[in-house]
Amino acid sequence: MRRSRFSEEQIIRILKEHQAGLGVKELCRQHGISDATFYKWRSKYGGMEVPDAKRLKALEAENAKLKKMLAEQMLDMATLKEMLAKNF
Repeated sequence: MRRSRFSEEQIIRILKEHQAGLGVKELCRQHGISDATFYKWRSKYGGMEVPDAKRLKALEAENAKLKKMLAEQMLDMATLKEMLAKNF
């Protein structure tokens, strides 16, 4: 997955500028982002503070790790079942 050129802190600062009264078009022009990117960020990070965003990122990484472990475990179980079925 492509890494964003903006950190969570920068994204939250941009969203706070909007809350302070700056228009979306002007904000997007200043920071070189599209309207769609702004609204995507707002849906994901709206109302968050920096520690909340860092915690969200850590939870997403942990969730991805757990999903990978589960997939590997299920693959191992399927392989063992298949091997046992062939032996008898």
